[in-house]
Amino acid sequence: MSVVIAEISSAPLDVAAHLAAVSHDQAGAVSSFVGLVRNHDPQAHGEVTGLDYSAHPDAARLLRQLAEEVAASCGGDIEGNIEVRLAVSHRIGELAVGDCAVVVCASSAHRAHAIRCCSEMIERVKHELPIWKRQHTADGAAHWVGIS
Repeated sequence: MSVVIAEISSAPLDVAAHLAAVSHDQAGAVSSFVGLVRNHDPQAHGEVTGLDYSAHPDAARLLRQLAEEVAASCGGDIEGNIEVRLAVSHRIGELAVGDCAVVVCASSAHRAHAIRCCSEMIERVKHELPIWKRQHTADGAAHWVGIS
């Protein structure tokens, strides 16, 4: 298992760099997830025009910890020798509709491991990573999402 990228960034995310980071000669499968800013949300009152993402000061450390846990849980077969490589980044700051907010790439010798690792990682990011978003709508309003 190997976490090759786990970072919080204010710069645009490079999907190709994440794919390249997990590629290796034993990888028979790469699974990826790219989360984009969309122009609508059930919690928004009108058309979404952009998002502001804010992160807790410990978010980068926690992202690496989550990635290491996911990589460890997804690697291994009966002999325990399936290598999983994982790359994950979340963007913070002001993002426009269409911008990339999160990238997860996972590779393995077999598709099931890569898909499971990618899926588990994005779910852990969504539910456990202390990053919050404020949605801006076409009427000029802004609303925090996911803060209770």
